[in-house]
Amino acid sequence: MPLFSTPTQFAALALVFVAGWLFGLASHPGGKKWKARYLAERDAHAAVKKDGDVRAAAAEKRAVEAERENARLVKDVEAVRVAAPVVERAPVVGRDPVVDTSRSGALSSARPGYARPAYNADGTKRGWFDFEPRR
Repeated sequence: MPLFSTPTQFAALALVFVAGWLFGLASHPGGKKWKARYLAERDAHAAVKKDGDVRAAAAEKRAVEAERENARLVKDVEAVRVAAPVVERAPVVGRDPVVDTSRSGALSSARPGYARPAYNADGTKRGWFDFEPRR
């Protein structure tokens, strides 16, 4: 069975809600407290906004001054710019590679300076740990 089922019970419930609302309005302190807090918050917000505006204006002023200084320096550099001197260098003399003939063994047995292919010439694949060529 529901708690409120008849129209009379619903009317009594509505009357209690309205009476509570009126009692709350009659007993509140008048709103001085929240008005003071609202005014303090409004003033703090205005101060922060004004400070931000002052900082933004100062930053804009510094940027304009820096751009003006940069333009002045570029103008000074272009006025002083001189052609770079041309330096003639002696031609490089061709040299033959030095071959050490005192080594015993073929020069081709040295490790190549390039990576070996994954597959050998006969089509077999090298293993993970095959560092020496297969014979």
